[in-house]
Amino acid sequence: MKVSARNSLKGKVKEVTPGTVNAEIVIEIAPGVEVTSIITKSSYESMGIEVGKEVYAIVKSTDVLIGVD
Repeated sequence: MKVSARNSLKGKVKEVTPGTVNAEIVIEIAPGVEVTSIITKSSYESMGIEVGKEVYAIVKSTDVLIGVD
């Protein structure tokens, strides 16, 4: 995976709260350290995000994006 953002934090999905339009994803990047991102429901579904999956929190400006391998 290659992205232009310089800040990429690898972690595991700790919690997923799907909604009608968006999903809230909580990622544990270190013991007791969490990052939360709101992504579209379609992105959440197409990426196969589930608790325990390794993902990347990609920080660009004021947004936190999620990437998977």
